[in-house]
Amino acid sequence: QLQASGGGLVQAGGSLRLSCAASGRIFSSSVMGWFRQFPEKEREFVALIRWNRDSTYFADSVKGRFTISRDRPESTLYLHMNSLKPEDTAVYYCAAGSQYSSRQYDCNVWGQGTLVTVSS
Repeated sequence: QLQASGGGLVQAGGSLRLSCAASGRIFSSSVMGWFRQFPEKEREFVALIRWNRDSTYFADSVKGRFTISRDRPESTLYLHMNSLKPEDTAVYYCAAGSQYSSRQYDCNVWGQGTLVTVSS
């Protein structure tokens, strides 16, 4: 299971760190990532990372502003969001799968969402 946290209200230009705590076994081949969903739209990919390698991939919309990391001993995934914009306002979800893929359909475990609101 995945448990996301860390959302909240932040001003434009500010920073926020999301966490995703994983319970149960995480396979070394797992890929974990973050998606976000705007109102009345499908979830879109944000970032992903291989659990056992420093291999990351970002959506163009967040590249250079967001970073993704994981703490393997703590089984926790992070999304570090900097230079936040109002258009980053969304519900953010963490997810896990076995494919190094930005497609939500390749994820088979999802956390609950955490709301990030960026005010202008």
